[in-house]
This record gives sequence, C-alpha cells and structure tokens, in this order.
Amino acid sequence: MSEKSSKIIKIIALIVVILLLVIVSIQLFPLFKNITTAEGRMEFKETIENQGPKGILIILGLMIAQIFLAILPGEPVEILAGMCYGPIGGTLVILLGAFISTIIIFFAIRKFGKSFIYTFSDKEKIEKLEKSKWFANHKKLEIIFFILFFIPGTPKDLLVYIGGILPVKALHFILISTFARFPSIITSTVIGNNILDGNWEIIITVLAITLVITAIFVWWATQKNKKTVE
Repeated sequence: MSEKSSKIIKIIALIVVILLLVIVSIQLFPLFKNITTAEGRMEFKETIENQGPKGILIILGLMIAQIFLAILPGEPVEILAGMCYGPIGGTLVILLGAFISTIIIFFAIRKFGKSFIYTFSDKEKIEKLEKSKWFANHKKLEIIFFILFFIPGTPKDLLVYIGGILPVKALHFILISTFARFPSIITSTVIGNNILDGNWEIIITVLAITLVITAIFVWWATQKNKKTVE
C-alpha cells in the first residue's frame, strides 16, 4: 500500500471515529443534561436503587462513557454516585471507572495516536520534539500531570488522551490519572450524599477544605517542580 493511500485510510478512519463520538455524545447529552437538575438526579437515583446490584454497573458504565466522551461533564455522574452509594462507595465506583477508561484510552492512543499525528505532521519534527530536554524529563512531566489531575475543574478526561502521545511511563500515568482525581471525586460524592437532605453546611465545609488542600498541594508541587533537574 502506498503512503498516500495509507494517509487517506487513516484520515477516513479518524473521521469515522469522530462521527461516532459525536453521535454517542448527542445520544447521551439529554441524560447528562437531565442529571444536572435536582429532579433529574432524584429520578435517576430511584432508577438505580430499583436495579439493585446492577445499579453499580450502570454508574460505572456512565463514568466510563463520560471519560471516553471527554466533552461531557463528569461531576454529575460523581454526584450521582455519592447520592446512590455514599462518599466511600461512590468514590470507589468512580475511581474504578476512571482506572478502566484510562487503561483503554491510554494504550489505544499510544498504539494508534502517533501514526495519526504523523499523517498530519512532519515525523522528523515530532521525533525531534520528543527528544528535547523538556520531553525527556519524565519526572517533570509526571509532576505536571499530577498537578493538573489533582486540581478540581481541570479537563482531566482530555488529559488522558494527551498523555497517550507523550513520553510518560504507562503505569505511572495510569496511577496518576486515576488516584490524583481523588480530591475532586470525594468532594463530588460527599456533595451528592448530602445534597438531597439540604446539608449545605457540610457541602460548603467540604468545598472549603478541598480548596485549601488543593491550594497547599499545588504550591508544594510547584516548588518541587522548580527543583526538578531540567
């Protein structure tokens, strides 16, 4: 197969994947929009409770789908998990979903991502960039990723896709992507566990604690990152 034919096939494949993601996003958007409202969350909670053990698989499936379709917000699913299974149970379900999704996305991007990039970019320039001092410092990259995943509100799911094409260690990245989400996830599940009862004091306290811990950690990690050998 000629290089030109190969590029055409890759472009077509990319278009098909994007179209599929768009279609699935459109199909799931009404559900995600509904669970952003108090009424929608209550209705969904009742549905999950009626499913028994299968409810866990539904929440897990939603979390995995949300990470794959990174444009959809993750907080509503995390709040739902807290509403249905409490802070601890909800956090464990969400972490499991993040772990499974990260493994699939990371290795899929690592397997096929670069070939798509080479289709649209100069391979020599990309390889030169990968050999640069900044990219070669894996520890520095991991610290940066940890900070980004740790901060609530950052586009964590998009970072999973980016990590697959960067020269970071697979195991390290998967663990970072999963467990550095903990502050954001535990905050959302605690909110979910208290929001129906209107325990706003607890919710505000948890948000304040998360903000303080995040600020302290980011300051510490930034200082550590500055000391990392370039």
